[in-house]
Amino acid sequence: MRYLRVGPAGAETPVVCAGGRHYDLSGVTTDIDGAFLAGGGFTGDLDQLPPVDVSGQRVGAPIARPGVVLCIGQNYAAHAAESGAQPPEVPIVFYKAPNTVVGPTDEVLIPRGSEKTDWEVELGVVIGRTARYLDSPDQAAAHIAGYVLANDVSERDFQLAVSGGQWSKGKSCETFNPLGPWLATPDELDDPGALRLRSWVNGEPRQDSSTADMIFDVNYLIWHLSQFTVLEPGDLINTGTPQGVALSGRFPYLKPGDVVEVEIDGLGRQRSVVGKAA
Repeated sequence: MRYLRVGPAGAETPVVCAGGRHYDLSGVTTDIDGAFLAGGGFTGDLDQLPPVDVSGQRVGAPIARPGVVLCIGQNYAAHAAESGAQPPEVPIVFYKAPNTVVGPTDEVLIPRGSEKTDWEVELGVVIGRTARYLDSPDQAAAHIAGYVLANDVSERDFQLAVSGGQWSKGKSCETFNPLGPWLATPDELDDPGALRLRSWVNGEPRQDSSTADMIFDVNYLIWHLSQFTVLEPGDLINTGTPQGVALSGRFPYLKPGDVVEVEIDGLGRQRSVVGKAA
């Protein structure tokens, strides 16, 4: 199944898509949130749900505001190299403010004082069951609600030059995590470890890679994180980005009016117009 949230920001309707048809979930749950996912999502008869026409409607982030957004840095060797770093021996972890999450076509705002706003296409993983001190990566799959397309927008000077030694300043500006268009349950993807990721700016190719090139795979990351924090239903993990970002020096940073598009096989495509924070 695929879960979506459609409608005005802050008043989205929860929707499930199956067999190419969309159904209104608002009679079952108030939102696609941790409580809904912890209960296993929708398990009833689709024929008992009212159909809904999503055409022409704004698509919001496919999950309600997560409790936490955890991100993995330099999880593709080529991206680590273009960042001037060696591939990490253990996962690099940083936090992103949950209020960065916006819809897949919402405006991305360059923050005040920014000269180095960057894009990062990423595979996102949403937790569906509390993960605490997992014994092995093999246990991780049972804790996954689904997968989602994410853009981990970053401000590189905030992240590196004035960071104070951590990255969250450059990751937590408003609108810095476009998400969706849908959350795909695990059965929707043949192999999350072999998905093509791509990004474009103004129609020009930027990133083109595969999740097969991740240094630490999804199951390992969930197991690893569970040793240090409790992952709860509805939490989001951004698993890292491949090479091809502006930080490499090969491309200009974003400016108002730019159009950023990101895509992952089976998880849809985003199109964000870049604006400027007032």
